Amino acid sequence: MNNLKLSSIPTNIVTGFLGAGKTSAILHLLKQKPANERWAILVNEFGEIGVDGSLLEAQALDSKNVFIQEVSGGCMCCSSGITMPIALNKLLKEAKPHRLLIEPTGLGHPIEVLKVLSNQYYKDVLSLEKTITLIDARNLADKRYTEHVIFNQQLLIADTIVGSKTDLYSTEDKQALMNYGNDQTRKPEDIVFIEHGQLPINLLAGKTQYMPQVKAQASSLIKQAKVQPHKFKSSLLLNKKTTNNTSLNEKPFPESGVIKAINKGEGFQSIGWRFAADKTFNRAKLNNFIASLDVTRLKAIFITNEGNFAYNMTGKEGTTANNEVKLTECIESRIEIICPKIDEAWEETLLNYVCE
Repeated sequence: MNNLKLSSIPTNIVTGFLGAGKTSAILHLLKQKPANERWAILVNEFGEIGVDGSLLEAQALDSKNVFIQEVSGGCMCCSSGITMPIALNKLLKEAKPHRLLIEPTGLGHPIEVLKVLSNQYYKDVLSLEKTITLIDARNLADKRYTEHVIFNQQLLIADTIVGSKTDLYSTEDKQALMNYGNDQTRKPEDIVFIEHGQLPINLLAGKTQYMPQVKAQASSLIKQAKVQPHKFKSSLLLNKKTTNNTSLNEKPFPESGVIKAINKGEGFQSIGWRFAADKTFNRAKLNNFIASLDVTRLKAIFITNEGNFAYNMTGKEGTTANNEVKLTECIESRIEIICPKIDEAWEETLLNYVCE
């Protein structure tokens, strides 16, 4: 396998705004993966603390021949221009996959991702297949979504628009997405609806219809947007000291056993922590804390006094969708919160939940 030539690897982008259900959809795709195939997943996160990769690894233990590479800290195409190729090349070399899935951050620029994947270097290595854009139709009444340049880029490049979480929709929500699709000159067959992340694997097949003129439309969207792209500012904190090291998710812990990082961009900000493996959290208190938060997005994995658990919450769903999932393995505890405003008391609160 080491001498296997990489050529025309079927490649899909699975994109969507914050809380659209991308990770759940990819986990469901992994359940449908042919047993004899190797799949590679490149995951991108807005926050500096990588949680998505750990969530996928922890919940995909039954899926053999799955290789995951994570890029955190904002849009993987934006920081230096080389972050994505480095991560992608490493992943392809290790996995030599039969299929590649790309999950950009909900605040990343999918048009830029497509440019990288279709450049001269990858044109023979990758075969760009259908781009899937997940949308929670309940957000279509919110201008923070419909007027956001990233949200509209995600729709622009979609071969298939997937209305996710339909079990939580009203009749009006579903019709709103159909109407929105019509406004975007989409055919009814380009829009499908799913619940509980149950994305059918057959939606991946077929060449993307992404065309050069889409780039011009995307450029127009960017110019018209109030929020400028490629603008991320991060602060990595270890024991209250700033560091310029880029591999935050692999750094050894300081004496405190806590690493914190803050990021901001595209009108949002994030805060995240890594906690050393010797810190065990009180599960009941942790659940109450998570349920009390009014945030845009939260993902976490925790070692607790009752076992290892993953948490996945969007602000719109509140306490009804903490999605606490029991994990077999958890190397350390991690949490990432995306929100309009950071509460400086969160860290102290979390540390108070560490069992003696």
